[in-house]
Amino acid sequence: MVIARSVGIAGRNDLTDVLVVQLLFNMNLPQFSAPVPKKLDTDGRIGSKTLKAIEAFETRVMGLPGSDQMVAPGDATIKALLKGLPKGPSPEKLQLVMPRALASKVKLYYEPLVAGMTRYKITTDLRMAHFIAQLAHESASFRYTEELASGDAYEGRTDLGNTQPGDGRRFKGRGLIQLTGRANYAEYSKAAGTDYVAKPQLLASDPFAAVDVACWFWHTRKLNALADADDVKAVTRRINGGYNGLDDRIEYLTRAKAVLGLR
Repeated sequence: MVIARSVGIAGRNDLTDVLVVQLLFNMNLPQFSAPVPKKLDTDGRIGSKTLKAIEAFETRVMGLPGSDQMVAPGDATIKALLKGLPKGPSPEKLQLVMPRALASKVKLYYEPLVAGMTRYKITTDLRMAHFIAQLAHESASFRYTEELASGDAYEGRTDLGNTQPGDGRRFKGRGLIQLTGRANYAEYSKAAGTDYVAKPQLLASDPFAAVDVACWFWHTRKLNALADADDVKAVTRRINGGYNGLDDRIEYLTRAKAVLGLR
């Protein structure tokens, strides 16, 4: 579900879960008749304003006679909050999947994502859910478009096409799904019509390139078919070569499915 644990007056109140409830409440404000409550600060902290927001939604929107100021995974309130989300894609929905992402980063990558997913036919709800979940993990919720390691570990890796001195650092992982190695940079350059071998840093610094290379990787590795089969382990293995971060990827996927109305 969209939250993993209880939120509210007697809840577990993990930061991410509280953030999600706050985001959901703000996106449901159009359902309120006057006077419309104020938007919550999305800080992940449980407090009187968030507790009162839960109560207001349950009594004023859902029409319940009372409220215990607590929600739990999969309960009627969470279902009603999800049902009340506006139709279609939006930056706010993307923020729900990655609640810890900076709003500025969501805004930066949203339009490139819409364009890239359309171009590469990542357009069904299930494909989008798997794709966004993998991006969220690989980039740590849009924090990184370049791997933190120096790239020295790739030096001399002929299987990656790194045949020239300095290729390890020059062609370390970049993009929202990190492309690695001279050969892969050359392959993508040919497909994109831009020489990223000459300017590898663009895959990290240009938001459209960072997204497009991830979409291209997804397409060329035939990941749509694995997403259609709803096989998160197979998708992860093809991207990662193993199951590194599988639980984190599944957590993002679960939220993405809930936001997109998949059960």
